[in-house]
Amino acid sequence: MTFAKSLFQQEASQANKPQPTFRSGAVARIAGMPVATLRIWEQRYQAVRPVTAASGHRLYSSSDVERATLLRRLTAQGHAIGLLATLETEQMREMLHAPQITMPANRPVAQKQLAMRVVVMGQALSSRLQRLIDRQPLGSALQMVAVFDTLVEATEAAQHSVKPPVDLMLWQATSLHTGAWQELRVAQNAWQAPAVAVVYRFSSAAGRAELNGAGASILYEPLDDESLGQWLASLNRAKTQTDEIASAIDLTISNAESLAKQSILPPRFGDTALIQFAGLSSKIVCECPSHLAELLLQVSYFEKYSSDCANRSAADAQLHTYLQQVAGTARMLFEKALEQVAIAEGLPLPLVPTASSVQGV
Repeated sequence: MTFAKSLFQQEASQANKPQPTFRSGAVARIAGMPVATLRIWEQRYQAVRPVTAASGHRLYSSSDVERATLLRRLTAQGHAIGLLATLETEQMREMLHAPQITMPANRPVAQKQLAMRVVVMGQALSSRLQRLIDRQPLGSALQMVAVFDTLVEATEAAQHSVKPPVDLMLWQATSLHTGAWQELRVAQNAWQAPAVAVVYRFSSAAGRAELNGAGASILYEPLDDESLGQWLASLNRAKTQTDEIASAIDLTISNAESLAKQSILPPRFGDTALIQFAGLSSKIVCECPSHLAELLLQVSYFEKYSSDCANRSAADAQLHTYLQQVAGTARMLFEKALEQVAIAEGLPLPLVPTASSVQGV
């Protein structure tokens, strides 16, 4: 009996021992989300249920912190917060560790659209965005990585913390005036955001013109969420198109570098000889030799043209050097094709040009 009583007292002591608690800011940092998002999930969905201290501060337990972290990770995978809020913590753990369906590597880029990562300045706007995300008009197409009250706060936070990757800086401005762009540019540079967008309530024509001229996307803040969602969706589509163009440019540069490693030989046939060959081959039924000679002339002319452009313009030298490499490679292929056709048709090959006749290549 004495042992049982002692054990009971130990268990009671453990139960009465104060458990660690966390303020909302600490929970948000641990879970990796804005404080505004945590509050929305708590107040609107009762996804987490902290206790309120005598001081009025919300205090979260360790289990609350785990739950908030699970909610953040699962919503990042595309699950709706409205559904997650009804689940037990253990159910969310199982969802998180369930096998994920991966997208095929050869799927087109347009179908692998990633969420647009946004830094938001404006608590009211962040609440509207969260509502759009929860209702699924934007779904997983938008992700708020940070929310601030002002541009100054956003700039200071970027200078004193590790910044996640950002696609867009979105500013909710009560009024726009000339000179506002400088403050926005400072915040954009601090976050290294490739694009900025502004929703406003009041603005002068000069203020709008300044932002438009600087490349910002601006919108008079609509009262309905649908119009706001459509605008954001258009920004996301523009981002996707920009990403695809960037990928195409990278591929072009890669191809150019690959072509640059190839040795482009001087032309095998002179222009005059090709013209004569085209006239000679037209006397037979098959016109392939004539067409090949004409194509070869056109490619050779373009090769010379690209070489001249590369020498004249330093700004476009890389592009025209690439075009010259492409044309030179094509010319060599056409020369080989012309040789094979001439042999098959029993035609004499065009005369090989002398060194003095090779110009511009």
